[in-house]
Amino acid sequence: MISIVLMVFILFAFFILFYINKLTDSLCIQKEIPEDKHGKIFRTINILVTILLVSSFIEILYA
Repeated sequence: MISIVLMVFILFAFFILFYINKLTDSLCIQKEIPEDKHGKIFRTINILVTILLVSSFIEILYA
């Protein structure tokens, strides 16, 4: 049971991270943010989203 939930959640997490990165790229282009700041923005957003995904997984696992 846990392995199925884990596999579905990992697929969901990859989709979320991909889509968030796509939206972040659109934001950087729209707001004309300099290229040298893109890495820091992507890193920050990816870390925060990963923290949210891990906490969501832990909540689902122990619910």
